[in-house]
Amino acid sequence: MGDRLRLAVGAMGNASSLLLYAAPILTFSRVIRKRSTEEFSCIPYIVALSNCLLYTWYGLPVVSYRWENFPVVTINVLGIILELSFIFIYLWFAQTRGKIKAGVIAAIVILVFSITAIISAFVFHDHHHRKVFVGTVGLVASVAMYAAPLVVMKQVIMTKSVEFMPFYLSFFSFLASVLWLAYGLLSHDLLLASPNLVGLPLGILQLGLYCKYRKKGIMEAPSKWDLEQNSQEKSKQMQLVTNENINGKS
Repeated sequence: MGDRLRLAVGAMGNASSLLLYAAPILTFSRVIRKRSTEEFSCIPYIVALSNCLLYTWYGLPVVSYRWENFPVVTINVLGIILELSFIFIYLWFAQTRGKIKAGVIAAIVILVFSITAIISAFVFHDHHHRKVFVGTVGLVASVAMYAAPLVVMKQVIMTKSVEFMPFYLSFFSFLASVLWLAYGLLSHDLLLASPNLVGLPLGILQLGLYCKYRKKGIMEAPSKWDLEQNSQEKSKQMQLVTNENINGKS
């Protein structure tokens, strides 16, 4: 019963994480359409890539015992594919300064992962110590992944607009944290559960900010009807001025 419940929660965690990793599709469809990254930051996607790389390695039989963490591997492989796609699109449309910044951070992430994989494979010779080592590095990466949106949250507070903090990204981040926290506790694996102790309150904070500033963003943004009405009023005013000038001349 315990294993079935753990696998069921793992499957739900996979579904929520897939939605979390896929949520930026809407953001990057906008980037492609406008051919500009605007004020979007690439840091959350690079940090998410780091997290996916480390936890894929953590779940493989090299580190874990056989396929005990198979759900962890499946979702993080999909995450790697999606995050690499988003980063490539960002680099394609970003300005030179943004490309350099994103490229440097991505290179550091790949270097850290490579060093972690090499040390865990050749320095440690049993699953327990490999899991502790890779899990500790993964813990840092997970905390960084959940903390990365703090950059965007700061922007939301300063601009009082949620335009560049997509709701679905915040919601699925919260949902994934809840489910993977439960999965880690059911698996008696604190290295899987502990990152979500950070992700859960940060997810709640993001949702709170969205609820607070969403209405303000809508109130401040002029609607199409208002723009058309203002345009009509300006046209009438110009017509009146033109008529007055004609009558004055005659």
